[in-house]
Amino acid sequence: MEQVDCVVIGAGVVGLAVARALALAGREVLILEADAAIGTGTSSRNSEVIHAGIYYPQGSLKARLCVAGRDALYAFCDSHGVAYRRCGKLVVATDESQLAGLDALQAHARANGVDDLQRLAGDEVKKLEPQLNAVAGLLSPSTGIVDSHGLMLALQGDAEAAGALLALHAPVASIAVTHAGLRVEVVGQTPMTLLARSVINCAGHVAPELAARTAGLPVGSVPSRFFAKGSYFSLAAATPFRHLVYPLPEPGGLGVHLTLDLGGQARFGPDVEWVDKLDYTMDESRADRFYAAIRRYWPALPDDALRPAYTGIRPKISGPGEAAADFRIDGPAEHGIAGLVNLFGIESPGLTAALAIADEVRQRLAKSA
Repeated sequence: MEQVDCVVIGAGVVGLAVARALALAGREVLILEADAAIGTGTSSRNSEVIHAGIYYPQGSLKARLCVAGRDALYAFCDSHGVAYRRCGKLVVATDESQLAGLDALQAHARANGVDDLQRLAGDEVKKLEPQLNAVAGLLSPSTGIVDSHGLMLALQGDAEAAGALLALHAPVASIAVTHAGLRVEVVGQTPMTLLARSVINCAGHVAPELAARTAGLPVGSVPSRFFAKGSYFSLAAATPFRHLVYPLPEPGGLGVHLTLDLGGQARFGPDVEWVDKLDYTMDESRADRFYAAIRRYWPALPDDALRPAYTGIRPKISGPGEAAADFRIDGPAEHGIAGLVNLFGIESPGLTAALAIADEVRQRLAKSA
């Protein structure tokens, strides 16, 4: 049985950020990734948006870590040459009945520490984006877009420079709490048994399942998992927009919004489709619903302008009709097991918050040492 200080399970953006934080703190770190490459799950199937922190419940981990992570992420991109653009976002009210919702969203954002939102009248929105239908809007100058793969490569590079090792094709079958530490059973191309002082479960969709296979973890510590699939469609023509454009939030998500990539390509999504398994198949017929949603704020969207792009699935721990769950970072204080941290429900704004999540994990492990 090989002994190791820290095992980080999952090499998505959060797992890599956690590995980096621990390695920079002087810990010996081994990253175990089940797939053939880093970031093939949720980390590569999203909008690549750097969120400002507008939407999340006051006092929640999502709110606090999004705001802290946003600032840390911009600084990291600057220092590591990761491509990004602080393009800003417009949240638009398309009729008078939505004005109260826009006011409430601005007040909510201010309570979360997002104090740079600018309220715009309809004509001010039009000056920024002439093709938008809006009676009013909020401009979020702190919102941006990032090269998520470039970000993950930079996090991996920092972690490895500090001594971390990455093992691909290394799925974890089980974890067991023993008197000597945490025993990790790795299957795949090179089966091995590890004895670790600390294990950080950053396995995304698989995190609750892996926690359920952790011998010694209280059963009540494992949340249910749910899959909220979202489809994305790209715009076939050149986009007339310079900002991201969002409607007011809707149950289950932020609505079918317009985002941009760093090459200037516009894409729309995600919608919300509750599914019972990980299935990234694209249903092209869902485009019909996209046209109606988009034309509420962009009436001039041409017919036959949307092309299927990709799908993503949010790793949720709350189901249909339930209030969105907060991030769960369950450490020794929550479950009583020294050295074990389980990350559950790390959906959006997980990309934005990754560096702050990593620092939170590092601090919780340090407190329990």
